[in-house]
Amino acid sequence: MGVMDGDLDESYMALALGEAKKADAAGEVPVGAVIVADGSVIGRGYNQPISASDPTAHAEIIALREAARHLGNYRLSKVTMYCTVEPCVMCAGAMVHARIARLVFGAPDPKAGSAGSIYNVLTDPRLNHRVDVFSGVREAECSALLREFFLGRRG
Repeated sequence: MGVMDGDLDESYMALALGEAKKADAAGEVPVGAVIVADGSVIGRGYNQPISASDPTAHAEIIALREAARHLGNYRLSKVTMYCTVEPCVMCAGAMVHARIARLVFGAPDPKAGSAGSIYNVLTDPRLNHRVDVFSGVREAECSALLREFFLGRRG
C-alpha cells in the first residue's frame, strides 16, 4: 500500500466534488473525478452517460481520456485519481489498463463497487497491475450528494 496524504487528498477530493456537482446540475448521477500528476490536475470528468448517449461516459473514463491526451500516453503510471464514488467494474478495469498508481475515493458503492465492495479489481493479484486504494476521503460529503440526488428522483 502507498502513502495517504491527508491534506492534499482532501483538497483534490474537493475538486472531484466540484465535478460531481456539474453532473448533478445536468441531471446525471453526481460522480466526479480528477487526476493529478506531479501536483497538477491533468484530467477532470463528471458523469455524462445520459447527455452524451454514451454508456462509457463515466467520470473516471472522461478523466482518464483527458489525462492520457495531456501526457500523450495511455499509461498513467505516476498519477492519482480522486473519485467521489467507488468505481464500477468498467472504470476499475480502465484504471488497471492505464496503470494508475493510486485511487482515492469518497463513498463506497455497495451495489456496483469494484474497489472492495462487490469486487476488488484494483488489487486482484491475478491481474498484471495493482492500484493503491484509499477510501473514505470526504465520504460524508460524497455520500450526501448521492443520497440527495436519489431522494429527489424517488420522491
